[in-house]
Amino acid sequence: MIEYKSAAFYRATFALCLAAVVVFANLHLLQPLLPELSRQFSLTPLQANWAYAAGTLCLGVSLLIYAALSDAWGRKKLLLITLCGMTLSTLALTQVESFGSLILFRSLQGFFLGGLPAIAIAYMGEEYSKPALVAAVGYYISANSLGGISGRLMAGALADIGHWQWVFWPMVLLGALSCYLIWRDLPAAARFSGKPFRLADAVKNNLLHLRQPLLLLTYLIGGLNFFIFLNQYTYIAFVLSEAPYQLSSFWIGLLFVSYFTGTIGSALSGKVAQHLPVPLGMAVGVAILMLGTCFTSGSQLGLIVSGFFINAFGFFLTHSLASSWVTQCAEKAKASASALYLVFYYIGASAGSLYLQPFWQWLQWQGVVVGALLMYGVTLMLSLWLYVIARRKQRC
Repeated sequence: MIEYKSAAFYRATFALCLAAVVVFANLHLLQPLLPELSRQFSLTPLQANWAYAAGTLCLGVSLLIYAALSDAWGRKKLLLITLCGMTLSTLALTQVESFGSLILFRSLQGFFLGGLPAIAIAYMGEEYSKPALVAAVGYYISANSLGGISGRLMAGALADIGHWQWVFWPMVLLGALSCYLIWRDLPAAARFSGKPFRLADAVKNNLLHLRQPLLLLTYLIGGLNFFIFLNQYTYIAFVLSEAPYQLSSFWIGLLFVSYFTGTIGSALSGKVAQHLPVPLGMAVGVAILMLGTCFTSGSQLGLIVSGFFINAFGFFLTHSLASSWVTQCAEKAKASASALYLVFYYIGASAGSLYLQPFWQWLQWQGVVVGALLMYGVTLMLSLWLYVIARRKQRC
């Protein structure tokens, strides 16, 4: 048992947090570079976005596989395999010369990136004492956010001073370091009890979750919100890279500093849940998303940036509430219920650009705003519907 503030706690938690920074930096670092990729390979915004979406899509699909395999193979072994795979596929990305090969190795990288999100918290839950678990999960989630922000900022900065492929070299080195630290500092599982993998049981549990309205609606809310939220950043990058703004990749990457208000939204979600039923708290978060999106319809750069700061607060408030609600409402197989939420979440992130593309072709950014508000209106209705069902079932 890993105790809070012990030497083992600090070593293991640092290793997991560094791995989280590397995983989420790799996942998101291509997003501010999409205008550059579009110019480099003569692509439309939708085509260029597949360099980013291929990673999130394969990560989402891989989560269910890793969650089941880790119960049979063990946490640390599978974590090392996936981190090594991530590092090797990132190394391959430094050598790609065509957009097709970029998509291929990006997809492979995304598949390996799913190992840590599927395994890390399960490992902590088994091997950490309760006080250590609470602290470690907080550090781990902060590392996720730090990775997403730092990867985008680093990518923008390196692209401005050199070639866009330079962004992968630091990730290769950090990936190798994270593999070494996980091997050296993460204790072998002492409380893990393996069980044979049975595909039929995994499918049965997932079908059970999908038949529960309280869970299915939450999955839809989380997936559809990320469907829009993440891809608003994709399309605004193309707006800001052209006249009258003409921002470089570095300055576009700085827009993701807005995620810091998301950290505040996540931190406040517990207090919101104390004063409002969780589904109504989600509805408040969606309403804030709609407000922020309206701000981005202005032409002034300050208004656009303010809108994204508001959006991040609303999104992460809703996301945190939805994540906790899934755990509360799952009657059994809580790990697979949470993994299924993340599948909807990341597949939503991958597919959102397909939905927004016709709106972009219609009215450029103003069309994206219209499409976003329509979908946020849907998730607002789903949140209110969830509240009604939860009251009937006396869950809130």
